Amino acid sequence: MGSSGRDNTTPKPGPGVRRRHLLFGGAAAGVGALAAVGTQLAGKPVPPMPSDSGDGANGARTVPFYGDRQAGVGTAAQAHGVFLALDLKEGTTPERLKSLLKLLSDDAANLTQGKAALADTEGELALRPARLTVTFGFGPSLFRVAGTVPVPDGVSGLPAFSIDKLVPEFCGGDLLLQICADDPLSVAHAQRMLLKDSRRFTTVRWVQTGFRRAYGTEQSGTTMRNLFGQVDGTSNPVPGSAEFEKVVYGDGGTGSWAPHGTSLVIRRISMHLDKWDELDRSGREESVGRKLANGAPLTGTAEHDEPDFAAVTPVGFPVIADFAHLRRARPDDPSQRIFRRAFNYDSVPGAGSVSDSGLIFASYQADIGRQFVPIQRRLDELDLLNLWTTPVGSAVFAIPPGCAPGGFVGEGLFA
Repeated sequence: MGSSGRDNTTPKPGPGVRRRHLLFGGAAAGVGALAAVGTQLAGKPVPPMPSDSGDGANGARTVPFYGDRQAGVGTAAQAHGVFLALDLKEGTTPERLKSLLKLLSDDAANLTQGKAALADTEGELALRPARLTVTFGFGPSLFRVAGTVPVPDGVSGLPAFSIDKLVPEFCGGDLLLQICADDPLSVAHAQRMLLKDSRRFTTVRWVQTGFRRAYGTEQSGTTMRNLFGQVDGTSNPVPGSAEFEKVVYGDGGTGSWAPHGTSLVIRRISMHLDKWDELDRSGREESVGRKLANGAPLTGTAEHDEPDFAAVTPVGFPVIADFAHLRRARPDDPSQRIFRRAFNYDSVPGAGSVSDSGLIFASYQADIGRQFVPIQRRLDELDLLNLWTTPVGSAVFAIPPGCAPGGFVGEGLFA
């Protein structure tokens, strides 16, 4: 701080100053002590959330938390997302797990509706949720702690793939919190509140932060682009459609582990952009099987045109090669489909490199073994994009049904 020309001698505090310091210190100590034993605090009232002004801002927009299904799956993908994996502390009992899920469900219900969470000392940050969603996922150890429902098939883990170079800091986890919103401040505040209220029960295993285009940059419904510049997710089933229902929540042939439940595979895929820079545009398009300009297959003109895998060049080679990502990822069996809801990530590059970037690949499906694994095996066997990508993280979670007001996510584990 610069000099103001005043006498900078520190005055001795008067009695009133000392009393205010004492009162403030005592209040802070009381808050800490109460939080430590999990007591609900009555914070300072927060002003009501203002309505949108009609200027196009979406800060006041909310996504319902309560319902048969959790939000954040079929919800139109927000601009910012955090995947937060927690481990239950040693000795966690079913009753403590139940208390944790009740507490976090209550927090999520408030925050997603623009209300302060329990003991929220920065409640003003909750007023503009910007389509905030919080989605819970359960790892295998959480089922074992609850002790009433078997670990669902596929949630115990994925088979080994030859392309994987997995690191422990991005793998596994007992409890997942997927936090998404169109405002990074809303995401950051929700993350902090949920971590504050879970710290007596859990430890942080890993955090992955991702992004898409900022709200308003493109028309709603535009397929995202990854950091290779590719249109990413063209073949996704449309939320609300019969195909989406079948892929994500199952039907008579492909059943989910629980009614209104699904499963989530998270793969952290490092994208070697420095090497990708060395490839010309035609090489990039051939490796993907799609045109970079609009995502159309090499045999078509528009993004959603059906690819013609039988088409050949004048010299007899397939227009979309066997090694193209489009051909490897697109199954012949229609039951082998997934719903992807990915986010880009961009971390601090290491010494000598330009980037440390990639994709947080989030795949929802009713049955991991029947839907996700066959696709991943084909990519593992022959996908030219493997030259420029490396999976470094992998985790699997069961996504439980939603809950009604007064209930909590995961209550079916304790029925």
